[in-house]
Amino acid sequence: MKQIKGPAIFLAQFINDEAPFNNLVDICQWASNLGYKAIQMPTSNPEIFDLEKAAQSQDYCDEVTSIIAQAGLTISELSTHLQGQLVAVHPAYDEMFDNFAPEHLRGDPTNRTQWANDQLMLAAKASRNLGLKTHVTFSGALLWHTFYPWPQRPQGLVEQGFAELAARWLPILDYFDEMGVDVCYELHPGEDLHDGVTFERFLAATNNHPRVNILYDPSHFVLQQLDYLAFIDIYHSRIKAFHVKDAEFNANGKSGIYGGYQSWQDRPGRFRSLGDGQVDFNGIFSKLTQYGFDGWAVLEWECCIKDSEQGAKEGAPFIQQHLITPTAKAFDDFSAMATDTQRNKRILGIN
Repeated sequence: MKQIKGPAIFLAQFINDEAPFNNLVDICQWASNLGYKAIQMPTSNPEIFDLEKAAQSQDYCDEVTSIIAQAGLTISELSTHLQGQLVAVHPAYDEMFDNFAPEHLRGDPTNRTQWANDQLMLAAKASRNLGLKTHVTFSGALLWHTFYPWPQRPQGLVEQGFAELAARWLPILDYFDEMGVDVCYELHPGEDLHDGVTFERFLAATNNHPRVNILYDPSHFVLQQLDYLAFIDIYHSRIKAFHVKDAEFNANGKSGIYGGYQSWQDRPGRFRSLGDGQVDFNGIFSKLTQYGFDGWAVLEWECCIKDSEQGAKEGAPFIQQHLITPTAKAFDDFSAMATDTQRNKRILGIN
């Protein structure tokens, strides 16, 4: 069996205008001091990481790698969650998602989509320049406004929606394939890829493209009330990235999985810091190790109660204590017997 790597940390929720979170050198040293061994790098903050330069310049990539290595870290994956979302946006969400794009593209969905496509292509090239084999992102959504079937969806709508989503992603996936990098979609409510069934629909629509893979995040399955351990049994061959994020679902008599338009603290389903929620991480790390997952265990902090810096500080030892060194032998090897065909016949009662 292979071993999960970690702990790593996703920087997206920590970058801001104040030190040590406003430059690459300091934020890397901060992460290293907490015990992290890798960073998952967002690509929408040029002051931290310039995606265009990384795609165009090996020297820049070498410089970034050196800065990160000096802190005792490496890069687990690049992330294009914000840009990937913009590959497919239903017009109902245009204004809300405009904030994910550069200011000059707001109100211009056609060119915004083209920009998002270009960003993914840059990420593929940058990943190769950095020697990375996996990339994490969102799928975007054309069908999410129809997720609850009332009024009844017209026949063929879902199939047509996934065909269009696949058509938008196939050139990107082909380029990632050329670069030798897997695309790992975070299955997330609000995206057309948000559970196992929708992942299968997309996989089929892309003709089982080898680069279509999964960023496994159990927190989103808790909020959907999906069996996140059985999910690993079913889809382990496509799980190539892992967000370690906790969550809880507290059933009550007023609202359910849809949340009643309430704030995160008031919803039945809430994201929590590691160890504060209901996710069975012992089960998850055991199953992923059993199936040979050898990617990074990456903390994604999103908690509606606990401060982010406390969550980050507690996250590294939490992940470390869940990492499993795979056994090199069976527990009962001490009683093993050499192969003996005649003895086996006697045991089996065969003459």
